Amino acid sequence: MLTVAAFVVALGLLIAVHEYGHYRVAVACGVKVLRFSIGFGKILWRWQPKGSPTEFVIGAFPLGGYVKMLDEREAPVVAGERHLAFNTQSVGRRAAIVAAGPAANLLLAALLYAVVSWMGVEEPRAVLASPTPASIAAQAGLRGGERVLRAGWEDDDLQPLQSFEELRWLLTRGALDGRDLRLEVAPQDAEAGRGVHEVTLPLARLQAHEADAGLFRSIGIVAPWTRPLVGELVPDGAGAQAGLRSGDLVLAIGETPIVDGQQLRETIRRSVDEDAPRPQRWRIERDGRVLDLVVAPQPQREGEQWIGRIGAYVGAPPAMVTVRHGLFDGLWNGVARTWEVSALTLRMMGRMVIGEASLKNLSGPLTIADYAGKSASLGLTQYLVFLALISVSLGVLNLLPLPVLDGGHLMYYLWEAVTGRGVSDAWMERMQRTGVALLLVMMSIALFNDVTRIFG
Repeated sequence: MLTVAAFVVALGLLIAVHEYGHYRVAVACGVKVLRFSIGFGKILWRWQPKGSPTEFVIGAFPLGGYVKMLDEREAPVVAGERHLAFNTQSVGRRAAIVAAGPAANLLLAALLYAVVSWMGVEEPRAVLASPTPASIAAQAGLRGGERVLRAGWEDDDLQPLQSFEELRWLLTRGALDGRDLRLEVAPQDAEAGRGVHEVTLPLARLQAHEADAGLFRSIGIVAPWTRPLVGELVPDGAGAQAGLRSGDLVLAIGETPIVDGQQLRETIRRSVDEDAPRPQRWRIERDGRVLDLVVAPQPQREGEQWIGRIGAYVGAPPAMVTVRHGLFDGLWNGVARTWEVSALTLRMMGRMVIGEASLKNLSGPLTIADYAGKSASLGLTQYLVFLALISVSLGVLNLLPLPVLDGGHLMYYLWEAVTGRGVSDAWMERMQRTGVALLLVMMSIALFNDVTRIFG
């Protein structure tokens, strides 16, 4: 129920904001708005304020909305109201009305990101776990336990880093944009100024096509540093069968000392011989006593390889820090994050078009609903971040130059402004058909990806 409720609220809010952008600017430009609808199909609720020409409607099918304006191309308009019709407005006014929808979504995203910055959010400290073997981080000299103080691109000044999530965002941008990232690090327990040094992560050489778990494993920075504790166990899992208990501190596996949760997870993953378990001696600390146990992680297929699982949560919760900004810094942070996410989204879409990025990056309503429920269960701030991300995606998507989207109409108006004449009806019909076909293809791919992610 939480997933359904969170999805409906998110969809309703984002559609309402988008359509309100069209509506508000249309009214400001002197255009008569006949209907403001959230949803399509059978009308479930309608309301028309006294003295207003606009009817407000909620439809039965919630995946979209529309603003119906007085327009001679759709129905006859009496001579006395011709100046109120959309089609009689100047090119600039028509473009402003069309662009207002996506702009409203981008403004909402900036505001939501700003609200999260003002409220403050609990995020893991920027302390690095042990890097995966042979990864970029390992080759750069990182060993785990380093605290990241500042970060920046290769030719830019280093900026203070507040949390691990901020670092993850920089890693994602760097890998997908092909930009190297510089980190200023120090041992997490060192005194201020002691042991500070700089490392460069050559992310450009990854030539990443999508941001998934495999990307972060290639970089080597998968999770923040945690103590190598065994958490809750599955009753019939390999860990429980070997005698492990929740709260056990893992000191070593075989001859390898274990220093953090990430290293413990990686060691468990590699503790199989193809589809056969590989028993190993674990040295653990329990209630002040050191014990030796034999643990045989169970093999499980992950993609094309076999990995080990012990049926337990591995690693203690990471140390957290509250990330909060003041009024103006928070507002600037909201605008900057909206710009960054928009730019990254556009670049990824462009790379998908030319085949440099995987189409698996496309997501549809099932994935959105799933993430809506998950983010809502984590708290208000995570849900607001989710709303901001989807609002950016909706704004950017609608600005694409596809004939059925707002961006397509803006292309028509650009043509009209340059040539002095509008697009002919014949060309308009051809482009509309092409736009619908492309949109259906995109929706089909997104839905296929949804089903694969959730049920595959």
